[in-house]
Parts: sequence; C-alpha cells; structure tokens
Amino acid sequence: MSSAAGSSDDKIAAVAAWRDSPLFAPAERVAFEFAEGLTETPAAVSDSLFAEARKHFSEAQLVELAATAAMENYRARFNRAFLVEAQGRYKPRSKS
Repeated sequence: MSSAAGSSDDKIAAVAAWRDSPLFAPAERVAFEFAEGLTETPAAVSDSLFAEARKHFSEAQLVELAATAAMENYRARFNRAFLVEAQGRYKPRSKS
C-alpha cells in the first residue's frame, strides 16, 4: 500500500490494526492474514486460509503475495541483524 498507489493516509495508518479497522475490504483482510501467516516461524498458512485466499486472488497473485511477504521478512530480519534504521521515506500528506 502506498499513497502514490492510491491508498489514503488514514488507510495506511490503520494497517497495524487491520483486524479492527472498517477501512479494509475482505480481499485486503485475507491478504494481511496470509502475509502474517507467512511471517510466523514456522510459517502458518492453514488449508482453510489458503482456500479463502484463492477466492480472492489468482494463482499468480498468490505467488506474488507470498514472494513479497517473504522478501519483506528477509529484509526486516537482515536489517535487524545489522541495525539498519528505517529511512523515513513515507511522509503522510498534510491535512488541509
């Protein structure tokens, strides 16, 4: 998600609380749950979660989602090991 891709700052801010936020569509909720499952050690994507994800996404989209989650997990763990700080590139638009 990014504001450049069309997501609102409110929606981006709500990602950490996606389970409780009314801002996310069912497909987005499944994507978050799928990505969180892949983040666990060991990965925990149940057959029922995978079946639910298949209702919303094509095989190619699921591959892309899994690859993106895996890449972000890799980067987060690598950055943590080397104490790499966030770059602070995301800047919410000011509310006028």
